[in-house]
Amino acid sequence: MHKIQDALEQVVAEGLPGIVAEVRDGDRSWFGTAGVADTETGRARTQGEQFPIGSLTKAFTATVVFKLVDEHRLRLDDTVEQWLPGLVQGNGNDGSVITVRHLLQQTSGIVNYAFDDPDMMDRYVTTAYLTHRFDKWTPEQLIQIAMKYPPYFAPGTAFRYSNANYMLLGLIIERASGCSFAEELSRLILRPLGLTGTYLPGTETTISGPHPRLYTKLPAGDPDAKVYDVTELDSSLGWAAGGIVSTTGDLGRFFSALLGGELFSPALQAEMWATVSTEGAGWIPDTRYGMGTFEQTLPNGVTVFGGGGALNGSWTYVMGTRDGKRLVVCNVNGDWDNPIAAFFKVLEAEFLPTETR
Repeated sequence: MHKIQDALEQVVAEGLPGIVAEVRDGDRSWFGTAGVADTETGRARTQGEQFPIGSLTKAFTATVVFKLVDEHRLRLDDTVEQWLPGLVQGNGNDGSVITVRHLLQQTSGIVNYAFDDPDMMDRYVTTAYLTHRFDKWTPEQLIQIAMKYPPYFAPGTAFRYSNANYMLLGLIIERASGCSFAEELSRLILRPLGLTGTYLPGTETTISGPHPRLYTKLPAGDPDAKVYDVTELDSSLGWAAGGIVSTTGDLGRFFSALLGGELFSPALQAEMWATVSTEGAGWIPDTRYGMGTFEQTLPNGVTVFGGGGALNGSWTYVMGTRDGKRLVVCNVNGDWDNPIAAFFKVLEAEFLPTETR
């Protein structure tokens, strides 16, 4: 594993505060770290730390939906209007022609309030974030921001990433189950898999267990921006689209089960990984999107499967083989110097082209 450790050291040498990686290969595992969890004390990053996983939450949300489909609580071809009457309407938005499948695949056309609303962009990518990270949101409030804008396209005709899709799925889960999203997450995934370090924060703004400090540069994209500690935040902005806290070990266990077909019927397993093209959507290059998951071709030509998530100060990637037997889980506690390129360094150290293995 020295190549992976070398990659971790290089990531920190290039400017990120700290990085952890956990590799699973069948029954064997390896954990490595470089850099620090706290730039003031010099405390090292360690195994078992909890951190926000951002949009990796979407894989959990999609899995809860599939589990409810297996329980015959809802169907992939149900419409948003059936479950959430009157919520998706206006400015050309029509919940009666958007299905659960469209939401899962990011093909609904609903605008991403997180990136396409000027006020939201100001709140979360400038120094205004330092105070707005404690704003409390309901899912309905966030959906209403998306409803201010006409859809990108007619449902099912293209791909465009939108957090609104997974906020709607969280609400549909609650309607279909009669329980909160957090309760269904626990019942259907966390307890059965023994993911004791994973949870959906409620009203608390601090991470419950040992964790790294999270660092962001604001305003985003400014090479001369100042670094801020933004570890504490209100998670309601993320919720079913990006609110979960987890650990490298828990993410490895979950994605091994997800890729390995342990969690739901073979028919739904095929649905999740029946990917759509993301080309031309301004999203991560060389990817195809599934349902809360994606496949990606690395710069070395190897295709891996999993997901990624980011929010101010915490970027996470989980990628593995299609059968889930080999996986790499990475987290960095900084959001500058292109963390995705940092993850590629680690992934390419583990997933080599066939002719070189």
